[in-house]
Amino acid sequence: MSGKKLSIWLPLLLSIILVIGMVLGYQLNVTTSSGSFLHNGNPSSVQEVIDLINNKYVDAIRPDSFKQVVIEQSLANLDPHSIYIPPKDVKEVNEELMGNFQGIGVEFQIFNDTINVVNVVPNGPAAQAGIAVGDALLKANDSIGLVGNINPDSIKNKLRGPAGSLVKITLLRNGQLKNITVKRGSILVPSVEVAYMVTPEIGYLKINRFGERTFEEFMQKLESLQKQGMKKLILDLRGNGGGILTEATAIADQFLDDEKLIVYTEGAHSPRIDYRCKRDGIFEKNPLVVLVNETTASASEVLSGALQDWNRATIIGRRTFGKGLVQQQFQLSNGGALRLTVARYYTPLGRNIQKPYNKGKEAYEDELINRFHDGELLKLDSSKLKGPAYKTPNGHLVYGGGGITPDIFVPYDTTLLRSSLNKIFSKNTINWFVYKFYLRNRSYFDNFKTIRAFEQAFQLNNAQWSELETYLKSDTLKMPQSDIAKKELALRIRALMARQLFGSAGYYEIMNANDETFEKAVQQMQ
Repeated sequence: MSGKKLSIWLPLLLSIILVIGMVLGYQLNVTTSSGSFLHNGNPSSVQEVIDLINNKYVDAIRPDSFKQVVIEQSLANLDPHSIYIPPKDVKEVNEELMGNFQGIGVEFQIFNDTINVVNVVPNGPAAQAGIAVGDALLKANDSIGLVGNINPDSIKNKLRGPAGSLVKITLLRNGQLKNITVKRGSILVPSVEVAYMVTPEIGYLKINRFGERTFEEFMQKLESLQKQGMKKLILDLRGNGGGILTEATAIADQFLDDEKLIVYTEGAHSPRIDYRCKRDGIFEKNPLVVLVNETTASASEVLSGALQDWNRATIIGRRTFGKGLVQQQFQLSNGGALRLTVARYYTPLGRNIQKPYNKGKEAYEDELINRFHDGELLKLDSSKLKGPAYKTPNGHLVYGGGGITPDIFVPYDTTLLRSSLNKIFSKNTINWFVYKFYLRNRSYFDNFKTIRAFEQAFQLNNAQWSELETYLKSDTLKMPQSDIAKKELALRIRALMARQLFGSAGYYEIMNANDETFEKAVQQMQ
């Protein structure tokens, strides 16, 4: 039998066996020192089957990869969010939650198979060693090439390493080769991506995930906005896929008073745990708007759901993802990890907003696409609201069983679906154009000291449009012909240039000024 057939039927068969074995009594033990796969006392039928395959199967197989397939197929039969993390990926996955990594502190993009430094972390290891925006990185430690057809993950692995370790970088600057030794350090990755004042009274704060330092970052930014005179807040959770639950509940505690229930979790083997407000918050009474969309998930839904249930905030946008399952990470003896769903979370009113997953993982993953095809992203149809209805303290109807439905609906911007823009934005051409344009005109752009000054002054002229068209043609792309598409393209270029100059704050200030959801939030505050 061919290996292809084995990969199709054998994992499915073993998945069924494995699930039965789990039901009959396998318990995950974090502290186990056993090196045997799924070994628990006497050999189980699962272990016996695996041993027979390893020892008797007609072709040679790699035991580790085989076991990984068995695990992944087994978890897929449970729910879409229980996952196995191979040993090689554990560190990076954990770093995402910790909010830091050990490396040199540069942001790079690959243009023409070359690593180009587009930003350098201020006061980070690379900045202290003299690496600058515009440098092209060629080698790490002499023998490790950084040019050619390599992917970003491979580059990260070459540049990252233990804090205090040294890496010798060979780079090209203004046509000259330079060798720079960098002492790696700990690089913070902010989860509060941007915070700024929209008007003298309205503040804006965006959280991109909930990591170990999110609440600390949030408090620093919130207090800074209050010192600038903020009385009303727009909290942006769009694109936030979740993270650490307790970071989200700590933030909710700053908005809710008394000992209000924020969320509770419960599972077959996990007794109910209530998360309540514990302290006086610094923003309990002021007007609050929360922005959400179809990529707002998990801990973000906990936060927005709690605020909606208590009539504390106006939720604006589109129905959220619908992930109401709680995962716990268990360390495995092979160095990998298992993120296993151990409970469901429920909003204060008792809503579980997990969308159905009984039709399989593929159908679950296609659900967001189906929302567009069904017209849900373009028009709110109350007859299609998912799950049972609940009443908030002031009588407002909210729904469970499929995400958080916003109080004010904003349709998806179909401008982004134009085929000409899709093709352009799916490639790296615009980023390359902005980067090269900045490097050639750095003295001009560096004169802008504020985002507002840049926004008011910078517009593409005819010569620059022609140059852009040349860049597009070099990447087998065509310039959009419609005025609407060109306007969107010009907006994206201004935002990317603002990001080059002012970081994430520049990008979002430019994009938000032309964002209907953001505009609805500002109107709601006035």
